[in-house]
Amino acid sequence: MIIWLNGTHGAGKTTTSRLLQEIVPESRIFDAEKVGETLMDVSPGLPPTDNFQHWAPWRPLVVETARQLLNYVGGTLIIPMTVLTEQYWQEISAGLEQHGIDVQHFILHVEEDALRQRIDNDPEMGPSTFRHQHVSPYFQAAEGWLHTQGTVIDATVEPPEKVAKRIAEYAGYSAGE
Repeated sequence: MIIWLNGTHGAGKTTTSRLLQEIVPESRIFDAEKVGETLMDVSPGLPPTDNFQHWAPWRPLVVETARQLLNYVGGTLIIPMTVLTEQYWQEISAGLEQHGIDVQHFILHVEEDALRQRIDNDPEMGPSTFRHQHVSPYFQAAEGWLHTQGTVIDATVEPPEKVAKRIAEYAGYSAGE
């Protein structure tokens, strides 16, 4: 199984994935961004883009890497990765489905004012122009297709520990108390 944590940058996907891993037995975190970083290292470089997800190989490579990991170690993969383009999500989810991989898709939603405050006050990253640039595209996707393609978890005020427990329970794991 894959537990995919979607949502914009700053919504808490990375923190939640670490906490979720503590709850879900035999789980591993797979950062699909590393696939994009590998593609960025190709020399000479691939066609210029502002987002490695636009490179056609990224989506099937994420699917194949996840498939290979699950075949190798089993268990559950937790993938904290923002995907805001519907076509890209459809390619990834269809590819995983073709291999018989169950995907539990969760969208971590944070109200805009709270999200921007988190971005500006992030103790690890500090304020981030990159993260702010993805706020509007997230809300456009949320109002369009995104919130219909998974389970929306409001992470505006709930602490990450509670968010992780809710996701674990939705995915069929007892989070304990």
